[in-house]
Amino acid sequence: MARRLTPRRFRQFVIQPCHLGGYLRRPGDGRLRPQIPARALLWALLIGQVLREWSFAAIEALVRSPARRVLAVARAFSDDTLGYFTERLRPEPTRHALAAVLKQAKRNQGFDDTRFLGLALDGTATSLCTVPRCALCRPVHHAGQLLGYRHELSLISLVGEGALSLPFDVEPYGPGDSEYAASQRLLERAVAALGPRFADYVVADGEYATAPFVHHVEDLALWVVARLKGNLPLLQAAVEARFRGQPPTQVLEENGERIELWDADDFDPWDTLRWPTVRVLRYRQYKREGTVVEADWLTNAPRARVGSRALYRMGKSRWQVENQGFNDAKNHHGLEHLCHHHENSLLLGWLLILLALCLERLYRLRYLHRGRHPRLSAIEFVRALRLSLAARPSRPRLNDSS
Repeated sequence: MARRLTPRRFRQFVIQPCHLGGYLRRPGDGRLRPQIPARALLWALLIGQVLREWSFAAIEALVRSPARRVLAVARAFSDDTLGYFTERLRPEPTRHALAAVLKQAKRNQGFDDTRFLGLALDGTATSLCTVPRCALCRPVHHAGQLLGYRHELSLISLVGEGALSLPFDVEPYGPGDSEYAASQRLLERAVAALGPRFADYVVADGEYATAPFVHHVEDLALWVVARLKGNLPLLQAAVEARFRGQPPTQVLEENGERIELWDADDFDPWDTLRWPTVRVLRYRQYKREGTVVEADWLTNAPRARVGSRALYRMGKSRWQVENQGFNDAKNHHGLEHLCHHHENSLLLGWLLILLALCLERLYRLRYLHRGRHPRLSAIEFVRALRLSLAARPSRPRLNDSS
C-alpha cells in the first residue's frame, strides 16, 4: 500500500471523495491580475503541509525541483508569490472547505464507531516577534517588562471516543480580546457551519465553566462538559466533601490502568446558573508508571443518556485538541513559524494547516484503511510520499483543469 502512495493519488482523494475540486479551482483568490493560477499555489501549500515542508522557501524549492510534476503542481513560483497570494486569499472558502470535509466524512460513515461526537475548545500562543507588525500582535509582559509580541488563537476540534481528532477552525484574538470571547465566536460559527445535531457536546477547560458560556452552549442544543476547578469554590468544596469520603460508584480497567469514577447529579448550582442541579463526575486514574491523575468535570448531560464511563471519555477527549491539534501543528506543521507576517496570511496559514491535517488523517486512517490494509502511522505516510517524489510522473503532462 505504501509504495502506491503519491501526491497525485492524494490529490484525487481531495477532489473526488472529499469533493473539494471546486474549492481548489476557486479558493477565494483576491489578486487583481493573477499570472499564476490560484489552484497551483493553493495545492502547493496543501501538499507542502502534508509533506511537512511548510515554509514558503521550502515550497519554492520543491516546485523549482524536478519533483514538481510528481507533486501535481502546474507552475513554478517564488516564495514572494505565496506571500502575496495568502495576503489576498479570503478565509471564508477555506473555512467552508473544512466544514464540508467533516460533513462528507460523517456522510461516509467515518464516525459510526463513535457514540458521542464532541467539539473541543482551547487556546494557544504562537509566533513570538520583537516588534508589532500586524493587528494580531499581542504584547507579552513579564515582571513589568515588555518581552515582545506573540499571536494567540482559539482552536476547535472534532473529538470523541474512537473518533478521528479533526481540528477544523481557528479564531485569532488581538489586543483587547481574550480566549474566552474568541472561543465563543468560534463555537457559534462552527455550529452554524456544521449544522444542528452534528455534534453532541462541547468540552473545555475550567476557564469556560461560567454561566454565560454554559448557557450559550445549551442554547446551541449541545451538552457542556467543563473542568471544575477553583473558579467555582463553593461547588468544588461540595464535591470534595461528598466524594472524598465515598467509595467510587464505578471502577474500570483500561489498558492495564485502574480508573475510579464518582458521579452525582444533584449538586446545587451557583447563583447565576439557570440549571436546577449540576452533575459532577470525578475520575481517578492510576497510570501504569505509578502516577495518579484526578479531575472533576461538570455537565448537564443527563445520566439516563450518558453513563459514567461515557462521561469520563468525554472529559478525556478534551486532551485531543492539545495532543492531536496544537502539538502536531506546532511540532510538524510550522504553527509557530512566521511564513509571512501579515494578518490575513497568518490566518490562512493556520487554516491550511488544519485542512492538511484533516485531509491527511481521513486519507491515511479511513480511505487507505479499507479492507485488510494496515493503518499507516503519520511518519510512515510522510516517508512514503517523500520517496514517491523521486519517481517519474505517470503522465507526460499535468492535467490541471480539475
